Amino acid sequence: MTGTKPPLVRVGTRASELAVIQTGLVVSMLREAHPDIEFDIVRISTAGDRDKRSALETLGVSIFVKELEAALEDGRADIAIHSLKDMPSELPEGFTLAALPERGDPRDVLVSRFEGGVANLPPGARIGTSSPRRVAQLRAARGDLEIIRIRGNVDTRMTKALGGDETGYDGAILAAAGLDRMGRMSEVSEALDLDNFIPASGQGTLAVETMASNTILTKLISAVDHAPTRAVSIAERAYLARLGAGCATAASAFATLDGDSMTIRGFAASLNGDRSMTRTSSGDIVDASELGNALAEDMITNGALELIHA
Repeated sequence: MTGTKPPLVRVGTRASELAVIQTGLVVSMLREAHPDIEFDIVRISTAGDRDKRSALETLGVSIFVKELEAALEDGRADIAIHSLKDMPSELPEGFTLAALPERGDPRDVLVSRFEGGVANLPPGARIGTSSPRRVAQLRAARGDLEIIRIRGNVDTRMTKALGGDETGYDGAILAAAGLDRMGRMSEVSEALDLDNFIPASGQGTLAVETMASNTILTKLISAVDHAPTRAVSIAERAYLARLGAGCATAASAFATLDGDSMTIRGFAASLNGDRSMTRTSSGDIVDASELGNALAEDMITNGALELIHA
């Protein structure tokens, strides 16, 4: 599919309900930008969706990505839609992010059978999460909480979070963007503040991946790219890449814009949450990658690598 504008584009996506909804949002934007092209959704099973028991960190950083990239390589799909936070900070050779549509809500949220948010959970409340970052942040906020690993799709995790003694959970931490896109934000107990619960790098952002060699298609897809979202994503991903941080570490960065000025805040912690580090850097938006790198270098100088690998 190179050289001429394609009449049909096959869109690879994970088969989960949320992934299909998110892919539908991107496809709607693409159809509006290119009404003369047909976009056909192709559902693809990934290792992360098939294995609902193993800890995410043992499955690797690309568990929701590799099969979609394989589909791009062998021609079953022409583009693939991902949650950016699921993607490695550096793509395999031959792939490119053709578009990063406007970011959704980046926050984490608490879903619980108890009212009042994290601060008002009863002592010893059982909270589900499989993210080392969220574990560390929860333990820093409330050392008395019992953190329990949780896996499954959004419906499964929501059911467990609200189940109490029947499921063994009193609540769970999820991403706001996913619940928002599923129309379930009314079930949220608390949207967690971005100062104390720095979200995963790329959280709330969708990514459209293509083969870099297909320059015609890549240019067409770039019509739905959102420049401010790409800028903050570049900074956040540069930070992770320099730290060498993945899903098995409690590290993240969150960047915001004020006109042409960018502020990026980095987070790193030990897995038990007893030690953590946050640092902030600001600069010009055109230096997004350098800002992310520089912040990571500052964190490393002050012991971040020893912290996240402790």
